[in-house]
Amino acid sequence: MKRRVVLDTGPLVAFLDRRDRFHGWSVAQWGEVEPPLFTCESVLSEACYLLASSGLESASVPELVARGVVALTYRVDGDAELLAKLMKKYARVPMSLADACLVRMIEGLPQSEIMTLDSDFRIYRKHGRRIIRAIMPG
Repeated sequence: MKRRVVLDTGPLVAFLDRRDRFHGWSVAQWGEVEPPLFTCESVLSEACYLLASSGLESASVPELVARGVVALTYRVDGDAELLAKLMKKYARVPMSLADACLVRMIEGLPQSEIMTLDSDFRIYRKHGRRIIRAIMPG
């Protein structure tokens, strides 16, 4: 069965930024996954912002979508109330909108795992109390 990998902002930025300390790790992980990697618009927005803030070209982010390497498979408008509920539940972490979207995506993609640099995904749970399988360094 094909791996279903949900992509967080950190590995996306690290993949595109050769100066990032996780660049090598991210490139290696992307090499082990058959496209597409699934994500949401919030992650793309975060990645573009972070790349531009570092003086890098952010156009490579939507180019990955155009090439089918990354796929947008989630819309906020269908889950707005559930996203707000998740963000309130994890307010002490705190949970960003992007993280809430990724948790909802994982809940909707059976046997999926998240590629992330964010240790908060060790705290977040899918379907209330189930551990989220994560691909992360260390």
